Amino acid sequence: MAGHSKWNNIKRKKEKTDAQRAKIYTKMAREIAVVVREGGANPAENSRLKDVIAKAKANNVPNDNIDRIIKKASGETGGAAYENIIYEGYGPSGVAVIVETLTDNRNRTAGDMRHYFDKYGGNLGQSGCVSFMFARQGVLLVEQADEETLMEAALEAGAIDFIAEDGMFEIRTEPNEFSQVRDALHYDFASAEIAYVPATYTQLTSEDDIKKMTKLLDMLEDNDDVQAVWHNWEE
Repeated sequence: MAGHSKWNNIKRKKEKTDAQRAKIYTKMAREIAVVVREGGANPAENSRLKDVIAKAKANNVPNDNIDRIIKKASGETGGAAYENIIYEGYGPSGVAVIVETLTDNRNRTAGDMRHYFDKYGGNLGQSGCVSFMFARQGVLLVEQADEETLMEAALEAGAIDFIAEDGMFEIRTEPNEFSQVRDALHYDFASAEIAYVPATYTQLTSEDDIKKMTKLLDMLEDNDDVQAVWHNWEE
């Protein structure tokens, strides 16, 4: 989801977020709660929490909501125990798909994933079946900026790549440099997360395959257990 196709996917997600704001808040609340329980409620001491807060803000979650989620999570004992599970598979015509989940019932989630892939012309695979086609990288998107100024600042901060297209700017980092680069850039980000960036892309020419792939992505993103979906479909 990098380069020219990355922004298209982000626009698709933002449109979906506008229509289903409550659902994205629920997903972010779950992710924040997990990292708070694992590493504490202070983002200065919990780098994962700092990253998730930045991701939540890029998804337009208000600061007041974020603060309430953190306070609630830091005061909870017990409650649902969520685990992070990565699912990999193929969509129609071999499109590679990676699904990140946080679930309190792995049997339910695995069943849902298998059902979605099977129903829409794909198949759920084993761990590692498609992840080798992706690089794990930090990805920051800026909608409006002076290209030369932003590029210079990004590269000076430690970015490994800078892509500009149609007034949109994508900054890539190594995963362990993501927080450093993000904090060094004083911009509002349309997206800020550590992503699976595909090395190559797959085009779909059949209208039926396009319809099935779109529906598969919709079903995955609508599932409460799913935190993120990555793929190499060149939309």
